[in-house]
Amino acid sequence: MGVSYRSLRVWQRNRDVVLKLWFAELAPPVLGPIMVITALGLGLGVFVELDGEQDYIEFLTPGLLALFPMLWAMLDCGWGAYGRMNMQGIYDAVVATPLNVEDVIAGEIFWGATRGAFQALHILIAALLFTPAYGLIDSPLVILVLPFSLLYGMLFGAMAMSYTSVAPSMSSYNFLWAFVINPMFWFGGAFYPTDRLPPWAETLAQFVPLTHVVEINRGLVEGELQWSHLGNLAVIVALTAAFFSLALWSMRRRLVK
Repeated sequence: MGVSYRSLRVWQRNRDVVLKLWFAELAPPVLGPIMVITALGLGLGVFVELDGEQDYIEFLTPGLLALFPMLWAMLDCGWGAYGRMNMQGIYDAVVATPLNVEDVIAGEIFWGATRGAFQALHILIAALLFTPAYGLIDSPLVILVLPFSLLYGMLFGAMAMSYTSVAPSMSSYNFLWAFVINPMFWFGGAFYPTDRLPPWAETLAQFVPLTHVVEINRGLVEGELQWSHLGNLAVIVALTAAFFSLALWSMRRRLVK
């Protein structure tokens, strides 16, 4: 059995829940980026000097366009998916319908990607509001961040769903946060140039998926795409396909008794 068009029904179910709880679900994603841009970009940025004439708030924006979508996709397909599976019994109810396990998992990953894309939209709007004063957006190519965020939202959602397939309890997600999300958050090149790291750490950063997302986002925001970005994109596509397949296989093993 494989993924079918019925996976859209799982996506619609999650969408309807968010729309019913719209204030609690949408207010934090809207306010978060504005506070981070203000606190780090305008606060910490006063003390940070970069090569050239780029201000730290400009350097920070492409990183935030990668970080927040990653967090929301992984939260939804991690903690959120575990709750829907083990605490609310939604997966058992859904697979009793014409939907199969693959449809459920694919629909969850697609929804995680959608949450990531909406977060990218919120950050983009916040960045545009700051642009007249601080020049955060330099190119109309930045609009491509939105469809791109669906791709890397699927990557991070599939990574979290793969972990969900083996998570024994909600508290075990502390390991996902500590050993997967935290390293990507701090070593993915969102807050500082990776070429400033020691050679061994710079090489290690290339194995962090978020690094490749940030590199492409920088090219889109600054309007300076390079051939090397095709390599970044190839890595993201390959990882997305690998983790998507892993999530389908491992979740089937968990759900089908």
